Amino acid sequence: MNPTPTPTRQEPEAPRDLVGIGIGPFNLSLAALAHPLTQLDTVFYEQRPGFDWHPGLMVDGATLQVPFLADLVTLADPASPWSFLNYLKTLGRLFPFYFAERFHIQRAEYDAYCRWVAGSLPGLHFAHQVDAVRWNPERDVFEVDFTQLDTDGEAEALGRAYTRNIVLGVGTAPHIPEPLKPLVEAPGVPVIHAADYLAHREKFLTAEHITVIGAGQSGAEVFLDLLRNRPAGRERIHWLARTEAFAPMEYSKLGLEHFTPDYTRYFHALTEPVRDHLVATQWQLHKGIDADTLAAIHDELYRRTLHGGWPDAVLTPGVRVRTAGRVATTKVELHLEHIQQGARSRLTTDAVVLATGYRERPLGRILAGLDPYLRRDSSERPRIDDQFRLVLDPAVTGHAYVQNAELHTHGVGAPDLGLAAWRSATILNSLTGKDPYPLPGRTAFTTFGLEPHPQIPPARQTAGTLTPLVNER
Repeated sequence: MNPTPTPTRQEPEAPRDLVGIGIGPFNLSLAALAHPLTQLDTVFYEQRPGFDWHPGLMVDGATLQVPFLADLVTLADPASPWSFLNYLKTLGRLFPFYFAERFHIQRAEYDAYCRWVAGSLPGLHFAHQVDAVRWNPERDVFEVDFTQLDTDGEAEALGRAYTRNIVLGVGTAPHIPEPLKPLVEAPGVPVIHAADYLAHREKFLTAEHITVIGAGQSGAEVFLDLLRNRPAGRERIHWLARTEAFAPMEYSKLGLEHFTPDYTRYFHALTEPVRDHLVATQWQLHKGIDADTLAAIHDELYRRTLHGGWPDAVLTPGVRVRTAGRVATTKVELHLEHIQQGARSRLTTDAVVLATGYRERPLGRILAGLDPYLRRDSSERPRIDDQFRLVLDPAVTGHAYVQNAELHTHGVGAPDLGLAAWRSATILNSLTGKDPYPLPGRTAFTTFGLEPHPQIPPARQTAGTLTPLVNER
């Protein structure tokens, strides 16, 4: 039995200006842009022992689907010392990168860059699990309770921070379809989410038959990696997806303008039913497959036909898994339905990789103490204003900002790395009541809607106003 955690060293009694919960790319972006604003007192907590960005999907050669300019800071502050180009310069790699002529960097290189920033910035506390957030009306501050963890991830000490504002950047969690949850949770069953692919890769490569479910980028990358590493003529791979096709991601120049601040502001101003409809129909903007990956898959399949015959690989879109179960002790049986045909069949396989995407982490546990103050929409989701603040009861004078929890209010750009720096700058402008990061009034050639391009609102205060944080020191 673990001893009861002892109180850790006390956080300052004077409230901080901002406490960040979670240290993924988005809160890391916010921390990097906040760093030169010396009037702000900020601290960020993360449960994991260090920065760790999708380690299970660091497949060799996998690239980001956004250009390197979509780093943590550049699109808000190109002169920031925390830019990707400055990272290369610091490591003496600027000229090799220049001659490589790569606009899209490898995923592993982006992870290394983020680790460099996380290891250099002050005020980032890893191995700190945030347990609860409350509003203290007597002091007009948020109380943030946390547990400091030891190297084994066990509770070591307890602590509490006081802050005028919080920002939630807790990221997303792997999504497991309901029919497959019992198999994923059962010990020893070879069904995993793609988030854990690399940890199981060697074992899965030796499976007699393997099935990949999901037609997004991760599904394509896993399928391609398996295909390249299984013997010609004995590939024995099924690739299944609910979507009507293994569709390319929308990557036209004007299509990409859906990932601009202009479109984000337009989307936020729409009615809730219209927003919900758009999110459901715009999947190809952010859940399709990179065209180069699709081409590489076709090239590999074609290469395996050069001596006659077809590779033993089945690619079937438009299929959903109705139910699933174990057969004997080592195999999995999938009960499938073709959505358009209405036909049903069974597939017996030795291993399953679920490339079924990610969902926003529920905020209910962390925000349970704020629940009485939260304002919700008709679907009981938190309302979020145009400054990325949860809409709270006016009695709460502090602000709770969110990062990548606003898909339903801000659209497909919410999880996109390309908008990270702009959103962080928007939050900091709102937080300070100033414009430390002047933002462009127009960012797209497309005019979304019939109204002229709206001018970006200046940093302003609304109901439940916040005194500008200008602790001149």
